[in-house]
Amino acid sequence: MSEIPLLEVEDLNVSFPSRGGVVRAVRGVQFSLARERLGIVGESGSGKSTAGRAILGLIAPPGEVRAKRLTFAGQDLRSLDRRQWRSLRGRRMSLVMQDPKFSLNPVIKVGHQIMETYLLHDKATKQQARRRALDMLQAVKIRDPETVFHLYPHQLSGGMGQRVMIAMMLIAEPDLLIADEPTSALDVTVQNHVLRILDDLVAERGMGLIFISHNLTVVSSFCDRVLVMYGGRIVEECEASALHNARHPYTRALLAAAPSLEQPTAELSTVTRDPTWLI
Repeated sequence: MSEIPLLEVEDLNVSFPSRGGVVRAVRGVQFSLARERLGIVGESGSGKSTAGRAILGLIAPPGEVRAKRLTFAGQDLRSLDRRQWRSLRGRRMSLVMQDPKFSLNPVIKVGHQIMETYLLHDKATKQQARRRALDMLQAVKIRDPETVFHLYPHQLSGGMGQRVMIAMMLIAEPDLLIADEPTSALDVTVQNHVLRILDDLVAERGMGLIFISHNLTVVSSFCDRVLVMYGGRIVEECEASALHNARHPYTRALLAAAPSLEQPTAELSTVTRDPTWLI
């Protein structure tokens, strides 16, 4: 890991008011990120996506974000106004959403949507932006960029739509990419292809990557480090290659609940939760 972290998070808390009281979605999360691949895993509702959105300043009122320290490349993210956030998001920090059909504008051709991102953050002509968009489509291994450029989102397959999203988020060459379940809606073959694309782009561009997923098998083989979240907290951190040696009972339970082709069982185990994990 680099000596100077790209991202530093200390005591991050996210809460939302509700009829039953305040819901603490993220509680005391703390980690740092260098130019590496960091996986965040946990069940749905564990707070991993909310933490990623909080880092990018995407928690809208009445949600509340508090942190003792939240810095990106030495810049304090807690003090940014709306204009500063707009100049930072997309240009230096980007987010790839889980499902492109909910993230891409259905009435605008995908090429123009990619161009818009580039024009927003770089002083370029439309011709330059178009050339750049075609180059990015080629970079994410789309075979016929010129044709895809003129398609609408509904004309894309799931894997192609996800690659278009990646191209859009990386066109401005950000230093940090947060990928929120980018492969969950894809079949295994396309999933592996998207992971290879992310891996190549991270290596070539020297970015920091936060890979949010519920798939422990994918994270253990793709990432460098893993954070395990439960009930809004990080309950364990370990090297991805050593995830199978995890000690926390929640992580062990998640690993045991995952199906295995090498050791098939008639019945998968379920997670037995301990209230003390939330303390």
